[in-house]
Amino acid sequence: MKLYTIDTGFFKLDGGAMFGVVPKSIWQRTNPADEKNLCTWANRLLLIEDGKRLTLVDTAIGDKQDDKFFSHYYMHGDDTLDKSLAKYGFNKDDITDVILTHLHFDHCGGAIVRDGEKLLPAFKNANYWSNAKHWNWAVNPNPREKASFLKENILPIQESGQLQFLEEGEKYDTDIAIRYAHGHTEAMMLPQIQYKGKTILYMADLLPSIGHIPLPYVMSYDVRPLVTMDERQNYWQEIVDNEYILFLEHDPVNPCCTLQHTEKGIRLKETFRLEDI
Repeated sequence: MKLYTIDTGFFKLDGGAMFGVVPKSIWQRTNPADEKNLCTWANRLLLIEDGKRLTLVDTAIGDKQDDKFFSHYYMHGDDTLDKSLAKYGFNKDDITDVILTHLHFDHCGGAIVRDGEKLLPAFKNANYWSNAKHWNWAVNPNPREKASFLKENILPIQESGQLQFLEEGEKYDTDIAIRYAHGHTEAMMLPQIQYKGKTILYMADLLPSIGHIPLPYVMSYDVRPLVTMDERQNYWQEIVDNEYILFLEHDPVNPCCTLQHTEKGIRLKETFRLEDI
């Protein structure tokens, strides 16, 4: 098995929304805001090369939305999905599988591309993996998440015939299990990968950045913040006890980290690149 970091650039979101009840005077120490109170976030994906499978975890925002949509998110940076795949000798047609942790636009927007008036799978040879609980949640969105679940990102996947569901508890592959979290959104999937004798957990939005490690640092975007806190407490203990490596999708600087016990609770231990493992 080989793992590759796929950088696709940066975008901006409101710092207050990203840190919930935590005061700006605290969160800006790790995630400084601009004059509009916007913080920079990465769209960092994971590519897994394993036997006959080439699996991409999440697809970032994509580029098919209109200028008005993108004006809210200030996308910037030189990296793109295509450039990052090419760096390792791959292109979109090589992807055999796409695991969508959840269907918020910043995680699945790149799954579909616009071809004239048509909306088509960006990865024409791939199976797209979700689960029935989350899919039903996304296609029948609650008012709080409706702006994040965009039909043009979701329905064409099903219409293409490339959509597959995993059952909760079902392994994706021999060395890749799928864990779940239900606080950010219903049945968000977290791939857990056995790699070089270590366990890597893809955090999606359970841990957006190292600035979110303290338990109460929960995003306002989470639909069940108290559930998120309970899930984080359980996961954090397991992560420290078993020395997991965490892959961070949104941290603007740090691709990976580990956690440790401190007098203040569980906190950051180390940060490093995936390539350094």
